[in-house]
Amino acid sequence: MSLEVINFGCRLNAAESETVRRHAEAAGLADAVIINSCAVTAEAVRQARQAIRRVARERPGVRVIVTGCAAQTEPATFAAMPEVDRVLGNASKTAPATWIETKRALDFGIGGEEKVKIDDLAAVHETALHLVDGFEGRARAFVQVQNGCDHRCTFCIIPYGRGPSRSVPAGEVVAQIRRLVDNGYSEVVLTGVDLTAWGADLPGKPRLGALVRAILRHLPELPRLRISSIDPVEIDGDFLRALAEEERLMPHLHLSLQAGDDLILKRMRRRHLRADAVAFCADARRLRPGIVFGADLIAGFPTEAEAHFRNSLALIDDCGLTFLHVFPFSARAGTPAAKMPQLGRGYAKERARRLREKGETALRRHLASEVGRRRKVLVERTSGRTEHYAEVRLDRPAAPGSIQDVFIAGHDGRRLIAA
Repeated sequence: MSLEVINFGCRLNAAESETVRRHAEAAGLADAVIINSCAVTAEAVRQARQAIRRVARERPGVRVIVTGCAAQTEPATFAAMPEVDRVLGNASKTAPATWIETKRALDFGIGGEEKVKIDDLAAVHETALHLVDGFEGRARAFVQVQNGCDHRCTFCIIPYGRGPSRSVPAGEVVAQIRRLVDNGYSEVVLTGVDLTAWGADLPGKPRLGALVRAILRHLPELPRLRISSIDPVEIDGDFLRALAEEERLMPHLHLSLQAGDDLILKRMRRRHLRADAVAFCADARRLRPGIVFGADLIAGFPTEAEAHFRNSLALIDDCGLTFLHVFPFSARAGTPAAKMPQLGRGYAKERARRLREKGETALRRHLASEVGRRRKVLVERTSGRTEHYAEVRLDRPAAPGSIQDVFIAGHDGRRLIAA
């Protein structure tokens, strides 16, 4: 029976899952399933538990190892599950020695207290680049350049699952991307927990814009560089100049906004106000006409009145958002927001529905504006993604990972249709 890694959560987890799989295979681990969990919401933890039970039911006798953010923040939850053989910390999961020791422990049936191996994240002050040649089944490559977070938003458990912010030096990042480009990747995505914090712990305290510039300068053969989720209030001038001047930096940014009302943003302990988000989008659009924005938004945060929520709803138009990730508020034990007056799940779900409906309208508007244009599409399987990250249904087969120039003939409300 083969080794399988089941990934939940963000692009950073996706990048780490590839490293985990390779180290586990190199250690000789087989007949096992590794769950790389997410802790961003209670629903994410529930999905991980559900996956564990499904694996045990469908593959009797398989060994189940759980790691990731939920394993780090709730080790007892997973250790108590009879289906789980091992619970591993989030920092050590990408270390080869972790998987050598895990195989030994599983082979010799070591259980009890040894079942749980959780990291002391307070003692972690640097992050290593995960050297991989490619990503199984993926057309684009993910490169982790930063990990951890030094901020404490009142709703967020992730700093407890990832530890303090730490950065990969620019030279190592450039070398890894060169390795991926040499192996045929046409698009690379920079990932991190708090990506705009990159460089604060490095000599000279460089900013994300300097890293982007270095990558594009040293790797003229890289066709496309994409940035994962960013905090707009921390974007530096060098990044904005790169956005304006570098066509290979994709015209699509995903913003960590969370809300569109100043009082709620303050109660979330965010670092920006509503006007900051609107101004950033206007400035970026002036520098890079046609740029497209995605955003994370939380519905039903504690104390959120209808007027507060309407400000978040209006943010979709005021910022010109296209791709939304909407989360009904989920209280996470140990966070300040969990102690605030709660609205209830019903309010959160209803408001999330309204946000998603407006997001779908915005997406359809963007898709309609693309009809009749030519776009360069990174091929995935039977579909691909434009420079602006819109999905395109292709009219003919093409090699995954290749970039095809296509004519956009229409859309179906969710994706573009090539002709």
